[in-house]
Amino acid sequence: MKRNVVFLFFSVSLSFSTAMLLSSCVSRGAAQAEEYFTIGMAFFDLGRFTEAETWLNRAQAADRTMVASEYNLGRIAYETGRYVDATRFFERVLEHDPDNVMALQAAAYSRIRNGDLEIAIELYTRVLELIPESADDGFNYALVLYAMEKFEESEEVLNRFPFALDEKPSSRLLLARAQNAQGKPEAIDNFAQWVLIKETPNPQGLFEYAKALEEAGLYARALEQYDDALEGLTRDTETLKRSTLRFEKARLMLTVDPENDEGIEEFNTAITDGFDDVEAIQALLDDERVLQVNIDEIQSALNDILDKIRAEEEGDEEEDDEEEEED
Repeated sequence: MKRNVVFLFFSVSLSFSTAMLLSSCVSRGAAQAEEYFTIGMAFFDLGRFTEAETWLNRAQAADRTMVASEYNLGRIAYETGRYVDATRFFERVLEHDPDNVMALQAAAYSRIRNGDLEIAIELYTRVLELIPESADDGFNYALVLYAMEKFEESEEVLNRFPFALDEKPSSRLLLARAQNAQGKPEAIDNFAQWVLIKETPNPQGLFEYAKALEEAGLYARALEQYDDALEGLTRDTETLKRSTLRFEKARLMLTVDPENDEGIEEFNTAITDGFDDVEAIQALLDDERVLQVNIDEIQSALNDILDKIRAEEEGDEEEDDEEEEED
């Protein structure tokens, strides 16, 4: 509380106090690095990163504040989206203090942002050597391994922290995904446990769970998960659309329960909602389990989509021609 009051006072009287400090620095002929560092961190806590960076750079010149200044300059660079600079600052700290866990973690975050996943793995390996009990770092390490499609290694890291799997839904979901990517049947049990410990499972996870159930031949349970995913997906995301969920549900019903009229109804709803994946629709048409009466309706929908695509392409060509004529 006292620190917050100090920062509040600092923000109100900033111009005056800064001017006085500069005046005293000039009169003394040398600045105290600790004062620069304190001012820089006050600006940082106020979210004024440009000023914070200026003062921390000044503090950086003195050995007594160099490591702390480097670290906080890295934080500023990270917060402002300059991840290459952030990496440089954090790794400079590690040159002086190779066992600095906070700098190792921060450098790993920055490397991930830069897409340097191999280096991030090395950094997380070092973190876990220093604090092997850290479930959060273990999760981040496993997440990077998963992103690099090192699914077996990701699973192995997650299994080191069994208590986190029971308490942290994201760990259980990642374990299910890693196992599912390896084609392991245990993935279904872990998806199910994730649903139990997660109060409101995310639709993307439910969609993946449904696909795993379908792959295992558990069609009724897969349909339930498609329905739950549809209920939970209030708006389309970058990775999942309602029309996609409806199509996947329709595809399953049209192939494993072809006599059920709900399948073609769901298909038509998916098309109305904007589903236009030509390859997916063609694959459905090629499936021998689909009834002929449904094939005719699906083909008609596909023809409409293809006509629309051709019309859009012709429109684009006409626009290009008009622009060339104007040039």
